[in-house]
Amino acid sequence: MYRYFFKRFIDILAALIAFTCFWWVFLIVGYLVKTKLGSPVIFKQARPGKNGEIFTMYKFRSMTDAKDKNGKLLSDAERLPKFGKLLRATSLDELPELWNVLKGEMSLVGPRPLMVRYLPRYSKEQKRRHDVLPGITGWAQVNGRNAISWSQKFKLDLYYVENYSFLLDLKIIFLTMKIVLIKEGISQTEEIPMEEFWGDK
Repeated sequence: MYRYFFKRFIDILAALIAFTCFWWVFLIVGYLVKTKLGSPVIFKQARPGKNGEIFTMYKFRSMTDAKDKNGKLLSDAERLPKFGKLLRATSLDELPELWNVLKGEMSLVGPRPLMVRYLPRYSKEQKRRHDVLPGITGWAQVNGRNAISWSQKFKLDLYYVENYSFLLDLKIIFLTMKIVLIKEGISQTEEIPMEEFWGDK
């Protein structure tokens, strides 16, 4: 029953409560992003969702558009200022994804949506991470985030796909809050995107 009804109901209810009670947080963060990083405030990127269907994911911008003398964008590390690192470390950049949750493109908990270009690189087993809606947080995020290997990440994602339940989702949300509040496991590996996934060697 949870998988087929209550999970979606809880997602909608939680997203509506967050928008209603914390609208002021969205305004403050949006204002700070605008003044410190510029426009656009919202970063949009195509990501694969359930069954590999592509959707537009929304996040608060965390990087600048700094370019070198030839007009080429600098590396992610060079374009990520202290404020951007703070947004990522506190997960405040993820707040706009609640709109994706309301639209039914994401869930509060599930495997994190990765890059569209990775789709043809997955093995048959790895593709199973798309059997469920992607999440704002997930089992891999509370067990190492970007500090773990791709192999470990996929194993954790598949564990979630096979075993997710109300209690497991509740545990993941609690652990996410714990990590964010006490900055447990926050390091440079979480601030800079994980290395490219090229498929199994």
